[in-house]
Amino acid sequence: MTVADLKPTLFSRPAPIFAFIILAVLADQIIKIAVEAYLPLQQAVHVIPHLALYRTYNLGVAFSMLDHLDGWFIVTMRLGIVAFVIWLWRRTPSDRFFAHTGFALIIAGAIGNIMDRFIYGHVVDYILFYTETWSFAVFNLADSFITVGAGCVILDELLHSRKKAN
Repeated sequence: MTVADLKPTLFSRPAPIFAFIILAVLADQIIKIAVEAYLPLQQAVHVIPHLALYRTYNLGVAFSMLDHLDGWFIVTMRLGIVAFVIWLWRRTPSDRFFAHTGFALIIAGAIGNIMDRFIYGHVVDYILFYTETWSFAVFNLADSFITVGAGCVILDELLHSRKKAN
């Protein structure tokens, strides 16, 4: 199979990935505006069993790691990650659907959380999964984008390495 035989995926092209990232960041920011306006701070609003809305602030990165570091260091680190993911996106063959989808999600999530730093000075988190004896870290839509995006990239690598082996 030659490069000419590869069918480009939607997010392997600049315009669709740019449009998706803009829409995803807008959705993330609109939800965070609503959370800031209507959700009480650090009070659980139970939605269904084991799921609550719980507004809190994250000064670090995932799971509040690095919260002791300067906010500008974290912003710079996130911008570096976005630049690295864009570099990966450009180098990845255009037929790799899950990789390109994952890159789009990771970039959108990172930009959403970077915007929080500029707008609020911290990241706004609001989704809480819990049981009577355990709770997961509070997170937001942008965090979900990053997590699902990373999963897509890993899945793509697994599928691609399997293809190579056959």
